Amino acid sequence: MEPQLQLKRIAAAITFVVAASTTVYAQGSGKIAGKVTNVKTGETIAGVTVKVLGTSRVGSSDVTGNYNIPAVPAGKYTLEFSYLGFATKQITDVEIKDKDVTNLDVVLDNSEGKVLDQVVITGTFKKESIGALYAQQKNSISISDGISAEVIKKTPDKNTGEVLKRVSGASVQDNKFIIIRGLSDRYNSALLNNSPLPSTESDRKAFSFDIIPSSLIDNIVISKTASADLPGDLTGGAINVKTKDFPDRKSFEVSVGLGYNSLSTFKDFYGNKRSAGNYFATLNPDNKLPNSFPGSFQDYSNLNLSDKVNYSKQFKNTWVTEKLGKVLPAQNAQITFGNSYLLSNAGKLGIIGSLSYRNSETISPEVRNDFNTLDQGKDLKIFSYNDTYYRFNSNIGALGNISYIKDDLKLSFKNIFNQGLEQSYTQREGWFDDGTKEMRKVTLLETVQKRMFNSVFDGEYLLNNDKQSKLSWNLSYSNVNVDQPDLRRTIYSKKEGSDPNSPYSASVGTIPSPSGAGRFYSTLNENIYGGAVNWSISTKLLGQEQTFKTGILKQNKKRTVDARVLAYRDLSESTADQKNLLAMPLDKIFAPDNISNKTLVLEDITNPDNYYEGTGDLNAAFAMLSGKVTEKLKASLGVRYENYKEKLLTGNLNSSEENNVNNTYNDFLPSLNLTYELNPKTNLRFSFSNTLARAQFRELASFSFYDFVTGITKKGNPDVKRTRISNFDLRYEFYPSLGKLISVSAFYKDLKDPIESNIISGSSPASKLMSFTNAPKAYILGGEIEIRHDFGFIDPDTEFFKNLVFSTNAAIMKSEVNFEGSQPTMENKRSLYGQSPFLLNFGLQYSSDRLFDANLFFNRIGRRIDIVGFGRYENANFISEYPDIFEAPRSVLDFQLSKRIISKKAELKLNIGNLLDSKSIFYQDVDKSGRYNEAGDRLINSIQYGRNVSLSFGYRF
Repeated sequence: MEPQLQLKRIAAAITFVVAASTTVYAQGSGKIAGKVTNVKTGETIAGVTVKVLGTSRVGSSDVTGNYNIPAVPAGKYTLEFSYLGFATKQITDVEIKDKDVTNLDVVLDNSEGKVLDQVVITGTFKKESIGALYAQQKNSISISDGISAEVIKKTPDKNTGEVLKRVSGASVQDNKFIIIRGLSDRYNSALLNNSPLPSTESDRKAFSFDIIPSSLIDNIVISKTASADLPGDLTGGAINVKTKDFPDRKSFEVSVGLGYNSLSTFKDFYGNKRSAGNYFATLNPDNKLPNSFPGSFQDYSNLNLSDKVNYSKQFKNTWVTEKLGKVLPAQNAQITFGNSYLLSNAGKLGIIGSLSYRNSETISPEVRNDFNTLDQGKDLKIFSYNDTYYRFNSNIGALGNISYIKDDLKLSFKNIFNQGLEQSYTQREGWFDDGTKEMRKVTLLETVQKRMFNSVFDGEYLLNNDKQSKLSWNLSYSNVNVDQPDLRRTIYSKKEGSDPNSPYSASVGTIPSPSGAGRFYSTLNENIYGGAVNWSISTKLLGQEQTFKTGILKQNKKRTVDARVLAYRDLSESTADQKNLLAMPLDKIFAPDNISNKTLVLEDITNPDNYYEGTGDLNAAFAMLSGKVTEKLKASLGVRYENYKEKLLTGNLNSSEENNVNNTYNDFLPSLNLTYELNPKTNLRFSFSNTLARAQFRELASFSFYDFVTGITKKGNPDVKRTRISNFDLRYEFYPSLGKLISVSAFYKDLKDPIESNIISGSSPASKLMSFTNAPKAYILGGEIEIRHDFGFIDPDTEFFKNLVFSTNAAIMKSEVNFEGSQPTMENKRSLYGQSPFLLNFGLQYSSDRLFDANLFFNRIGRRIDIVGFGRYENANFISEYPDIFEAPRSVLDFQLSKRIISKKAELKLNIGNLLDSKSIFYQDVDKSGRYNEAGDRLINSIQYGRNVSLSFGYRF
């Protein structure tokens, strides 16, 4: 049997099992679908009559502005769009193909007394095309940038997090956390289908965008200026990811892929033995606290030694590390199904579902150093380590959307679930100097499971067709759970210069310590409930059409974090017994046989502050008016009010009130967006807005956490206040033709009480305590440019040049935070913590239906402060004792080659990531050159990633 015929039969069988479609095409017929938009306001229009001239086929746009006309005989037609008060538009040469969907978006004009020429568009256009997205940008009330599903498909990226770095002014950390205009994630907001997303991280306001499959994205829009209907805590930008509602055709897609890493694949991998569930992102039961273990520090501490020994014996011996074989290629798979169903009551049902799986093993070599104060010498090190990180990752995800629409009503129920597991084993060798230099071998074993669920029920209802009066609402629930069981740590050491044959000894002392051998357990659980109602209506003001919009929002979140810190204590009666015991391998030292009242026992050294409970209650309301002031000038004026109450209890009920938080903030946030149309292809934009940035619970809680990898203790500050920001933006944008854009922007941000990371006074390089504080003020001044254009200007008649497109996104920024002497250990004026001075994205893309698609992408960010140093002032001059640690610029070059095969139903993709094999470098700029100089600067940390090569195959049935 021919392979192609066999594949077709398999496809038919799978499709039948997955779903029975009620959408059918008439013999020799296709479908026409798209969206109708008001060219003046950018709002969609409901109730537009759409006729296929020369046939009896007719339809109308629904409450969302979308239309869909099935069973149109194959051929070329003229489509007519008409609506009371708008000029009728006819579009010729619209081709309908057999068993295919033709996507056509149109804009209508309702200029009074103006006779529009007939607009003629030849060919077909996809709803998610670049041109349609840029048209949305041109008509949007705020300054925005975006990326469409079509562009996402052409990048070397598998998920939304990776592709976001292609957007102008954006960069991404760890391929999942977005930074807009160089601003750290605290200044950005994340939305999914217009509903705020929870933070997936325990220590920062950040959403892990890598959990959203790119194949289900309709488009992503980043609003870089505020409007009253957007969250008040956006300063860098609001990232709105919109998933598809009603698939234009039945689709069942399967994709599988394998990945190779030059540093990891086929190399020896070490770590703990895994359970079968680990491969599906579930925890190994052996890593959990014993069920009978006392539930609190007080309960355990009050036990006698014999009881402590008995409980200590109940812990599984999870210290065993071994060779687990060779690193296999990374694996990923995804199944996606979508369809729309015409119901008997003339309604329509849309269903989209996706299941995804990822699995990988990586080996990452790192160099890690730390140094003493500069006055003791530039090269005086505290420690010098060579680390090897063995990481196992597994991830499962599911997305399920169901939507219903009939006449003037649309309802949607959208859900996303993701669960990831990371198991890591760190081997460290080197030395530490605390006065007596000692050689060290360090072991760190860690398991972290993260789980996120987000569910949104939303709807739209058209109250008045003539005035386009629309009511929309949503109810949402989110849950974030982070479980970190059984972080195991220990240090083997011996004095430098001792007998080479003398053994290393494990760090188990007579006094238990968080930096010594022990176990750490923590859990985080956060629930967020939200609801919003918005109403909009089209009206006339000063002879121009306007859209008035108002709404209210309620969101309540509650987070609880609990940690247990356990450390081993040495009870040996003789030095000889101690030496013999502590020289054994880890799995022998901590075996149950060596847990007794004469050897080792676990002590609970949990601090009461290792527990906190926080609540945040947000109540918001807004009103805004958008539309044309004149034929050339469009304006949006609005105000948003936000009432926010935050409460946080650290420790138990008996803890001191100074560690607790009880704040209420009331903020009025005005916004003004002006757009002047210089000509039909060019806009000039101005924006002013007030926004804010709130402290995260972790930054407020007096929760001390010792980072075993860096040796830094981190603690929150209950006195931290929210930041208030005034934003000014100016942008020139030129749209030469469909899919092309040239824009230049300038922006200024004035920050009051910006939240900064700081080293607490009294710290030393060997014992750093980091916290958070408010600086009195700061500012950011910057500009950005975006260009997207093909090479058709070289020869417009040559297909190669028309299919070759280049894109450039660049931003340059200057920031300064001013402490005005409020922090005696910190320099008064420096760059904002985490702020990059520049961002650069460059892309070269070639696309041909007959040949192949090829893409080359380059990304680079400017250096930014990773850890704030400390010093002192002498005679008004700042003396840096421990300089700031910078993350050096890193250049990333990615390449992708793809080819459609098997009657264009399948696609084969080859991705090569990090072609330059660039690594991350963190350093102290001792010579103050502004760049990393290996000879003159201090290298704190360097991380190698290796080159990545992946091959994926996808098939659409």
